[in-house]
Amino acid sequence: MPGGYLSGIFGASPIRPLQKHMAQVIECVNELIPFIEAVLRHDTEARARHHKAIIDREHAADTLKKELRLHLPTSLFMPVDRRDVLEVLTMQDRVAGGVRSVTGVMVGRDMQIPEPMKQQYRELVKCCVDACMTAYSAICELDELVETGFGSKEVDLVNDILGELDSLEQETDEQQVEIRHTLFEMESDLPPVDVMFLYRTIDKTGEIADRAQRVGSRLQLMLAK
Repeated sequence: MPGGYLSGIFGASPIRPLQKHMAQVIECVNELIPFIEAVLRHDTEARARHHKAIIDREHAADTLKKELRLHLPTSLFMPVDRRDVLEVLTMQDRVAGGVRSVTGVMVGRDMQIPEPMKQQYRELVKCCVDACMTAYSAICELDELVETGFGSKEVDLVNDILGELDSLEQETDEQQVEIRHTLFEMESDLPPVDVMFLYRTIDKTGEIADRAQRVGSRLQLMLAK
């Protein structure tokens, strides 16, 4: 069966399933801003609703990850290296995991963000979401990259997107320094345990942008081969 033989050698492209997984990750990420807004206004009902949506979307992304790993072709002639696909997939999955982690801490502790920190934290969350969206934009270019045989014009476009992603991740680092300084000045007025978890929440929030940037880093390594 020539057709079956050839399809066995070349396999199905894993690019679209990888993009589908990242799209599901972004659905999880998109719940973060309304979740945080609910936290900031002490709306426990809305917070619970958005937290459940985050969990559901993270579970859906995890299911897609397992399906892609299970059905990823092992042929010699895939358009991209199998190991690279798995590495990018892992980094994508960690983005959704990061969102679930930080929101889980906030719900579990019934956390409230002190008033002087609210706007800074809101801006940090928005920048983290922007970083995730930029990583998604880069992943969305993968099929075009493959179709053009990793042509220089398309590679340059993706590298520009990844440069923007690096800048956003750096911006979140700077925002974390500022918000930690604000918290440091308030420490004596807050219960020590609350202070500890606020620092932890700042770190975990910043990790979302770090993980989005790692998606870009793995993609950049793929382009360099």
